[in-house]
Amino acid sequence: MQGYSIDPEHNEMKIKEDYPILKSFLAGSLSGTFSTILFQPLDLIKTRLQSKVNLHLDTPKTNTLGTVIHIIKNENILGLWKGITPSITRVVPGVGLYFSSLHWLKHTLHVKDPLTPTEALLLGITARSMSGALLIPITVVKTRFESEIYKYNSVGEALKIIYKQEGIRGLSSGLVPTLLRDAPYSGLYLTFYTQLKNIVIEADLSYVKSSAPIHFSCGILAGIFASTITQPADVIKTKMQLYPNEFKNVRNAVFRIYKKYGMLGYFKGIVPRILRRTLMTAMAWTVYEEVAKLLNLLIFYY
Repeated sequence: MQGYSIDPEHNEMKIKEDYPILKSFLAGSLSGTFSTILFQPLDLIKTRLQSKVNLHLDTPKTNTLGTVIHIIKNENILGLWKGITPSITRVVPGVGLYFSSLHWLKHTLHVKDPLTPTEALLLGITARSMSGALLIPITVVKTRFESEIYKYNSVGEALKIIYKQEGIRGLSSGLVPTLLRDAPYSGLYLTFYTQLKNIVIEADLSYVKSSAPIHFSCGILAGIFASTITQPADVIKTKMQLYPNEFKNVRNAVFRIYKKYGMLGYFKGIVPRILRRTLMTAMAWTVYEEVAKLLNLLIFYY
């Protein structure tokens, strides 16, 4: 998995890894591309369901199936991939940054294998916070593209309009709940994922011949746990990005959602989000780890 070089002065064999950060970024970006294109409809449906939580769009009978039928009827089948451009613009570099940040943090902090639950939690939170904060403007555009409220022709146009009308605050709207959603999600996911893999590996299941099924299965379970815990933050994030004038901050959004819909309001769109986040993250990790092997990248998540 690693290249070897000889130190001419000391005549020693040294183990080195060529461009590990770049390889992590490329592997992560490739995995993000596949998973984003495949599961974009689920993200669109989740956003549409959450946008109905607005006080002026009270449609309590709306559900996942009804939303799918409505989209196909009014926007045809390709309508399910609306917002794919900002999604790819955000997710592809975002996933690449996340994986490369994980790799950089692990080696910079000299974290030893295997990762403990605490190490996995902190590494996941830190890496996701770094990438999430950098890409928050694209996250805002992505959310608005997927809704039926805003009509933008391109990502560039959306960024210009939002900046002109709302300034920097508009481009960074929902940053706090985004980080409260993504950072804990990534930390919890990486914790569950690494621990589940350790359990499977320690069990030494001889009938599992390929590592890919292990990665995907562990990813599915980890995604379900992490998605459920962070769902309220996702709803709050969507509200603040779609209706910045009504939901000015996290505290305001929390109270307004609870007042109108009670506790269930915080879990609006949870079904498509769990399906999308679980399948997308599981596939992203599976593709990442398989591509990383092809790139001779040392992976530390076993």
